[in-house]
Amino acid sequence: MEIMLSGADGVVWGGWTPKKAAEFLREEKISIRTFSETLRALYPLDDLQSKLIREFSSLPGDPEEASALRKVHNWLSDRHTPSDREDLFRMAFALGLSENDANRLLGQCTGCGIHYRDGRDVIYAWFLRNAGKYRQASEFYKSLPRVEIPLAVPATTSSNVTHELQESFMLVHNLEELRTLYTSKLPLFGTLHLRAYWYLDRYMDQLRNPPTQVGGAAEPSYSVEEVTELYLTMGMPRARSRSGLTVTQKLIKHNWPNATYLKNICARKEDVPRKLLLLLYLVTENVVDSGYSEYDELYITASERFEQHWWTLNAILNDCGMPPLDPRDPTDWLTLYALASDSEPMSERMSQVIEQLFSE
Repeated sequence: MEIMLSGADGVVWGGWTPKKAAEFLREEKISIRTFSETLRALYPLDDLQSKLIREFSSLPGDPEEASALRKVHNWLSDRHTPSDREDLFRMAFALGLSENDANRLLGQCTGCGIHYRDGRDVIYAWFLRNAGKYRQASEFYKSLPRVEIPLAVPATTSSNVTHELQESFMLVHNLEELRTLYTSKLPLFGTLHLRAYWYLDRYMDQLRNPPTQVGGAAEPSYSVEEVTELYLTMGMPRARSRSGLTVTQKLIKHNWPNATYLKNICARKEDVPRKLLLLLYLVTENVVDSGYSEYDELYITASERFEQHWWTLNAILNDCGMPPLDPRDPTDWLTLYALASDSEPMSERMSQVIEQLFSE
């Protein structure tokens, strides 16, 4: 059955074979959404470049104007995509972006929008919301007590704490209230996304401790290394070298999880990346308990099942402060192709495309 996925770059058919999907990706037929395109959509005026140059050459100790010009030119010509969150916040302030637009900019460039459990992010967000300036926000943040980042996330910490902090800072009216609230919330600040860990734990528990089939022998518990090898490799080449790869291949391969990376994430030493959440959703098909799932009903058509998965996965990403699926992003396009699977596991559908895409 063919399932139509509509994207800004045209129409993609879910009925495509993995070989055809791989050819579409290999031939660079996706109109990849660029940084400059996003920035110009958020700020369409003609003085975009001049405002950025002025911002990045105006603070003490910053590069001279010529260096700022080169940096901004590289960004706007898409030779480099900024990934430093401080730079992205400075852009947002310089262009007078709203909090929501700054969140979108951060999300596209880093995989995560404004993080309301990060001390800097929550202060910058307040100043953006109240039409403040970057220098004001930066100086105010530096004047606040230092946040002592815990080495691990306490097991008793609510996964909803980020949303609770966001709501509490929305009620602040002035700098005095902002300083008081910030100081009172110091024990809750951290750089790791708790909600993303909540989903990670559910998916990993399902993979490490698979349910026993009725009448069958108990399944063994799997190590993180075994989970990586069994479920997450998906035929992705292990070689680190990216020479000879197309832009699309590089973007899909970038930060593909390996066992060491996954162990560090599970140990709370690193944050949960968006790509890992996408892969875990596909591998488990979001079935993380033995409860009823309407997805399994025969009256659900392939198109309806795809739409349900699309909305569910987007809701999870939004819950974790991550941008929604974008058909103009190669990894997201491949994820959408896998979601459209009708007669085979989603992860198998993705694996087949990856094997074709990276074959000699």
